[in-house]
This record gives sequence, structure tokens and C-alpha cells, in this order.
Amino acid sequence: MDTKATLTALAALAQESRLAVFRLLVQAGPAGLAASRIAEHLDIPPSSLSFHLKELAHAGLLASRQDGRFVIYSANIETMNGLIGFLLDNCCGGVPCNVAPAKACKKTA
Repeated sequence: MDTKATLTALAALAQESRLAVFRLLVQAGPAGLAASRIAEHLDIPPSSLSFHLKELAHAGLLASRQDGRFVIYSANIETMNGLIGFLLDNCCGGVPCNVAPAKACKKTA
């Protein structure tokens, strides 16, 4: 991830509703959620949610897919891992430190 993409992602997450949407979608996992379910969970009006989803998608933090008449949104974990990697790149000047790696998503059957 480069500096420009990092700034775009951080700017997208630097807003309460968008951060809540992203965290909800991380919890939902790869199955994701329809916009109506996101709005329900977070009590965000559909018009506002649409704007927030657009901003997160522009930053590469969301993936979307069509499922019948619904658009299902999911967190783009690859982009988030790239962001975390960029932020921790050259951590501690190459000296081992106590920075814990991000927890990997566990797939449940």
C-alpha cells in the first residue's frame, strides 16, 4: 500500500458512522450484509448510509456483490491488512518489539 492509498483509507475510517460500518462488516465476515441490514444494525438513514458506503468503497475498504435484488457489502480485509502493514512497516527500526500482529479471521464451519 502506498502513502496516497493509506491516507484515503484513514480518511474514510476517520468518521464515526463509517468506522462503525467497517467494524460491523468485519464482524459479519465474508458473508457480508445487505445495506438494509447495515442501516438496521447501526440506525443510519439509508441516504446517509449510501454516502458512507461509497466513501468506504472508494478507499478500497469494502467489497460488494449483487445477490438478487440486494447488494451485499463485506469488509475488504486485504486492504485493511495492507493498511496495517504500511503503518507497521519498519516498526522499531528493525529491532524486535512487542507489536502484536493482527488476529487472523477464523473461518467457522
